[in-house]
Amino acid sequence: MSGPAASAGSAAAPLAFTGTVAVIGLGHMGGPMAANLAAAGVDVIGFDLVDSAVSVARAAGIRIAASGEAAVTQADVVITMLPAGRHVLAAYEGGLLAAARPGTLFIDCSTIAVDDARAAAALAVAAGHRALDAPVSGGVVGAEKGTLAFMVGGEAADVAQALPLLEIMGGRIVHCGASGLGQAAKVCNNMILGVSMLAVSEAFVLGESLGLDHQALFDVAANASGQCWALTTNCPVPGPVPTSPANRDYLPGFAGALMAKDLGLAVDAIESAGVHAEAGRLAAAVFARFAEGEGAHRDFSAIIDDIRMRGAGQSPAPAPPTPDAGATP
Repeated sequence: MSGPAASAGSAAAPLAFTGTVAVIGLGHMGGPMAANLAAAGVDVIGFDLVDSAVSVARAAGIRIAASGEAAVTQADVVITMLPAGRHVLAAYEGGLLAAARPGTLFIDCSTIAVDDARAAAALAVAAGHRALDAPVSGGVVGAEKGTLAFMVGGEAADVAQALPLLEIMGGRIVHCGASGLGQAAKVCNNMILGVSMLAVSEAFVLGESLGLDHQALFDVAANASGQCWALTTNCPVPGPVPTSPANRDYLPGFAGALMAKDLGLAVDAIESAGVHAEAGRLAAAVFARFAEGEGAHRDFSAIIDDIRMRGAGQSPAPAPPTPDAGATP
């Protein structure tokens, strides 16, 4: 199966899956995804190390296991949603693969390096299981509404088994090819996004310096060759797109720290593949610097403030201690 495969969301999707799904990682993304599965009638058992995430999941009708290993022993399909590749590999090697029944389908929805995704799949297959990488786009809102986009890498037969579950959680599922190619699609897409947001933000700052009104620039570029998602959906200045984070003081959305992470994964892939990619590397460096300060916790479109401040010879503020990093687009 390749190309787009079916449509959206949550309890409205037809249920063609009658087994048990274990969800490991019940945070801002994994929790709502698991809740949508449970709401659609799937038997879901979950595990997370964070008590507050466990409490929210339990309230959503998800059975809670005492450990990840205890969850997967009961499962036909295991979905992992973890912060980084090292966490996925550690979870697989640390007991999940050994505890699962032979032939269990592992679906990793984390955003991790392509090489880590391929390594995780190889570990799963060597342990007698099957594996897909299925990173997502759409953020917390998409996870809650069941409208995520899934980019899937792995065998077509395994994608077909996973499809009824992915259709509950998502609005668009694309089989991108073999193991690791779901992650490849994700890093390529987000490299485009990071580079385009830099270009759009720099263009608005240049327009300001030349006396050009924000709305006038938007009206031209949004209907000309400058049109892109970073402009027409996530516009970095308040006004032209009322729903963009710029209109709520850059509350993410998709936080700068996550863009920096994804662009770092893109650079890892660039280096692994030996590709000459100057714009991608530059965007990664700019957003890595942005994420060292308060930009880590603001929407990535707040890079426009960083551009203004640096142009004025000012240093951006350091990062505050905590808030939430937001979700993946």
